[in-house]
Amino acid sequence: MRIQLPSFSNIVNLCRKEWLSLMHDTVMLVFIVFSFSLSLYSQATGTSTDLNQAAVGIVDEDRSQLSSRFTDALLPPYFGKITHINQAQVDKGLESATYSFVVHFPEKMEADLRAGKTTTVQILIDATVIGQAQIGAGYIQNIFQQELARYFNIQSNAKPQADLVIRYAFNQARNTAWFSSITGMIQNVTMLAILLAGAALLRERESGTIEHLLVMPVTAVEIVLSKVIANGAVILLVVWLAIELTIRRWIGVEINGSVPLFMLATALYLFFTTGLGLFLGTVARSMPQLGLMFILIVLPMNLLSGGFTPLESMPAVLQSIMKLVPSTNYISLAQAILFRNAGLSVVWPQMLMVTGVGLLLFVYSILKFRSFLGRQG
Repeated sequence: MRIQLPSFSNIVNLCRKEWLSLMHDTVMLVFIVFSFSLSLYSQATGTSTDLNQAAVGIVDEDRSQLSSRFTDALLPPYFGKITHINQAQVDKGLESATYSFVVHFPEKMEADLRAGKTTTVQILIDATVIGQAQIGAGYIQNIFQQELARYFNIQSNAKPQADLVIRYAFNQARNTAWFSSITGMIQNVTMLAILLAGAALLRERESGTIEHLLVMPVTAVEIVLSKVIANGAVILLVVWLAIELTIRRWIGVEINGSVPLFMLATALYLFFTTGLGLFLGTVARSMPQLGLMFILIVLPMNLLSGGFTPLESMPAVLQSIMKLVPSTNYISLAQAILFRNAGLSVVWPQMLMVTGVGLLLFVYSILKFRSFLGRQG
């Protein structure tokens, strides 16, 4: 049995056709540019859960030096406007969202502490923004404990027995924009690669050019390879531009890892995403159907891949399943490379999993596409 190898010239000509078709699809071009520019910037700067310029109301019934120290310690950028209010203004301030936090210092607080008595400082929190509420409560508690220790250590000339030194690795400034922009780009690679491949096949069907392919001297393997290579090249180009222009220069992220290694991992991952896109394109009969299948399959896969929620917080069965999905391994290796400067010796197991499952799906997509062409003929 003679095996016909794919023709390089046919693949090149078909790739050129794919690029020309994409250039005439204005909506898709705008979507690609938006996904790797304004979308990344908005995710990095507009979805932060960090505490920033939170308004605080102070009910100071003690009016002591200690309560003044507590108030002065609530500094920017975590806390913004500090307003002294009375007890009658507390409910109205919280209900109107004027204050995110209200701190109530009771009468004789400092005197009771000096006398060895227990006193209670009440913190009222607007928990409608649950993330900032939890973070802010922790910050205020730590600030008060530190100020309390400093104040009474100064008064008694006592010295602490040990100092706790905390050092942060890979993101010393603890800037969530660094994490959000990289994670957003990784998620967009998955979504856009699947959409491009599926939309390319549906364009052939809707425009009637699929009949032209049936009478041309090309094979199903050549058609699939051309779509994978053409759309994959577009994805790799926009990813590289996003890293250099949007993430590094516009957002200001310091990437210490190997960009070439990340691009290699992305190229291997594209076998899975474009294969999945072609599979969905053969099943769907129109763009609306492709959109519905995308919502049912791709969005849950992205949400459960560990980009925004850690795998450890999921049920054990779901963890085991998601560890076999290439998107989970791709996110893991991408974060390791770009955030922690991991090399090939560290990420090769994830790359092997991505390549293996991707090739299996790619081969299945070729078989599915071949039967699809048979039905069209």
